[in-house]
Amino acid sequence: MCSWSQKLQLRIDVVRSASTISENRNHLGPEKRSKKKEKNMGGLIPLSDATRRPVRFPAVTALIVAVNVLVFLLELAYGDAFVLRWSAIPTQIMSGHGWITILTAMFMHGSWSHIIGNMIFLWAFGPEMEDTMGRGRYLIFYLAGGLVAMLAQVLADAHSTVPNLGASGAIAAVMGGFIVTYPRDRIKSVLFIFVFFRVTFIPAALLIGFWFLTQLVHAGAVAQVQTGGVAYMAHVGGFIFGAVTARLFESSSRAGAYD
Repeated sequence: MCSWSQKLQLRIDVVRSASTISENRNHLGPEKRSKKKEKNMGGLIPLSDATRRPVRFPAVTALIVAVNVLVFLLELAYGDAFVLRWSAIPTQIMSGHGWITILTAMFMHGSWSHIIGNMIFLWAFGPEMEDTMGRGRYLIFYLAGGLVAMLAQVLADAHSTVPNLGASGAIAAVMGGFIVTYPRDRIKSVLFIFVFFRVTFIPAALLIGFWFLTQLVHAGAVAQVQTGGVAYMAHVGGFIFGAVTARLFESSSRAGAYD
């Protein structure tokens, strides 16, 4: 049995990403490592919707967070075999095997920073969408968004043998739904540069819209060089699904009640 630190390093070695696809560390040269460090010099972390609050406690969103944490602990406990068994590997899926992993992979993560980042984004946008759709419809929307996102990534890189995993495709669907439902809401966020940070409020349309544009740009760049450790196509696919279908999942009691 591996020690706790060895298990965590194993997770990072097998799958390391800020999204739904793992990163193959053997493909990272000095230039890419340098770019990764630069990305850590600043950023923006959404915390919550400052314009409105959910009418009731977001039980489904909380349940999704709990399931993700539980699965990550199982990854740490059972090691590499567990990750390879339940993450989505494009070549296997395209050959007709492991279809269940399209579902299971969306509850797995490659590192502590991966799961913490994803859950922060989910908690920033999920409660309002759950309140708008109702618990049952929101759960179906979330799962469907995750499935579409994972399939988009698999189809975009069908010959890959790298394990794909993470919740960010489903979360991208939630963000896509949020931008068409509450585009003018102000999102309480933390802006940080190096060790300096401040709390600011940014319109959802600006914050999410800029995020989506960066995913499109990166998706094109990754497609051209056929490399990269982030599942940009999963983000794009999930976001488009959410933006297009969110209104179909609205609760009838909430329809037409937006600012």
